[in-house]
Amino acid sequence: MKPADKRSFRALAHPLKPVIMIGQAGFTAATLAETQLALDAHELIKVKIRAEKDDRKVICQTLCAETGAELIQTIGQIAVLYRQKPNKKTC
Repeated sequence: MKPADKRSFRALAHPLKPVIMIGQAGFTAATLAETQLALDAHELIKVKIRAEKDDRKVICQTLCAETGAELIQTIGQIAVLYRQKPNKKTC
């Protein structure tokens, strides 16, 4: 992704609220499924990760790898992810 694209996605993500929150249980199959659904519905989402700094980095990398999303930005406990919506099949 081009830096200009990431810049525009950061601007679009600024007013968004986190739609996924990863807490004490950490990264689970349920959080992965919810992230998949949120990315399918919104394309651009914020994820709040309540963990230590090193753990947050690993969780972000795992989320991106498992969902096919691109990490746009991380600030503190908030990560911004983007994945283009899959093309709808028309009959």
